[in-house]
Formats: sequence, C-alpha cells, structure tokens
Amino acid sequence: MHSPIAHLLHRLRTSTPLHTFILLPLVVVACELILRGGTLVFDLWGVPLLAWGYAQYRLVGNFRTAHGGGGPGIDVPPTRIVTEGPFRFTRNPMYLGHLIFMLGLALTLHSYVALVLLAARAIWFHRRVVADEARLTARFGAAYTDYCKRVKRWVPGVL
Repeated sequence: MHSPIAHLLHRLRTSTPLHTFILLPLVVVACELILRGGTLVFDLWGVPLLAWGYAQYRLVGNFRTAHGGGGPGIDVPPTRIVTEGPFRFTRNPMYLGHLIFMLGLALTLHSYVALVLLAARAIWFHRRVVADEARLTARFGAAYTDYCKRVKRWVPGVL
C-alpha cells in the first residue's frame, strides 16, 4: 500500500488539471510578481476565458464520463466513443478547455510567462492527443477513424 505522501507526490506529477488550474497559475503569479517588482497587472477582460476554460473542462469531463463510460482522465479509458454533445464539434474539448484557461491567464495577468506556458502546454497536449488517438483507434477501430474524418482534432471546422 502506498503512503499518503507517495500518493500526493504521484498526483502532483501526473494530474493534468492540477497542473493547469492550480500549479501553473501559481507559477505565473510568482514569476509576474518577481518580474514586476511585487505588483500584478490584473485585466478583467481575461477572466471570462479563465471561467470558460475551466467550466468547459469540468462540464465536458462529466459529459464524457456519463456518455462514454470509463473514468475521469485517461487512466480509465471510455467504453464507448462519444460523438455527441461537445464532441460533435471537436475531438478534444476537455484539452481545449485547458488551453482556453491558459490563454485567459495570459490575458488576465498580461503575462508573457503564461503565453510561453500556453505554447508549451499546446505542444504537450498535441502530443498527448496523438497518443490518445492511437489508443482509441486500437480500441474502437473503424468507428473511431470514421469519427476522426468527420470531426476536427482541435478547432471546429479548421484544425
């Protein structure tokens, strides 16, 4: 049996939501405080993107679990392909929620640090998506590849 500390350390290393919605914002705030001599810029225009990104991640995650089975995250894969709801527009609406949140963080704090982290997260998520898609293709075969032909990976109708 793992100790509670070992479990916590594992979660800190592997929890994507913990990284996006808690740890990275704390890193950005700390960096901005250092770079700006102890002050923060706070622009309310970015706050709707923060709320949208987080809400999209949570709501779509609940939808995916309810309609696709499996568990939260990628550790327990879905038992069915989800092609309805938000998944009819983009194949990765949960990951897109993470990126929308990061864009909101950059705009809210006028932070180049957050922009760099957004770019790094976009690359990281893209690699993760490619691996996820290989697993889903192996699991669901032609039904999943047909879905991939109909629905864009990231931005509806574009990318």
